[in-house]
Amino acid sequence: MDLRDRAKKIKLMAFDVDGVMTDGSVTYDENGVEYKTFNAKDGHGLVRMANSGFITAIITARNNGTVEHRAKNLNISELHQGKKFKLPTLEELKAKYNLNYDEISYMGDDLPDICCLEKVGMACCPQDAVDEVKEICHFVATKNGGKGAVRELCDFVLESQGIKKEYIVCEGSNKKENK
Repeated sequence: MDLRDRAKKIKLMAFDVDGVMTDGSVTYDENGVEYKTFNAKDGHGLVRMANSGFITAIITARNNGTVEHRAKNLNISELHQGKKFKLPTLEELKAKYNLNYDEISYMGDDLPDICCLEKVGMACCPQDAVDEVKEICHFVATKNGGKGAVRELCDFVLESQGIKKEYIVCEGSNKKENK
């Protein structure tokens, strides 16, 4: 099946965090508080997905308040943290929203993501994903995790479904143009 045909069917987009929404770095301060750095362009892509009616989901093995804050900021529909085994959560989302796997996209970067990637209609990964993941993905971004891979996927799905980019022409302007 053509990649654009796969993208046209997508209704739910699920993402891992470390290595996908971030560059995979884990930073701790002297008190053991964990910090993550996210890409603003990726964030804008996720907001566009939510504003366009897509279900957006995060499924991650780690628990982190920064991820919770980021998900709330971006209007992420579903946040699932502390999920060492991700497939049961993906199956719950599939049932909750009455979807087929071909209507779901998942972006992951490492071995724990393979179980989800093998099921979905559009398996996706950043350019710097491990080889075993890249081998099974339909969409391999040209950008790395935390460096625009999420935005690249969001733009591709929106474009494939004929959803135009709206943007403000300049600061303070209410005029919008479609590209």
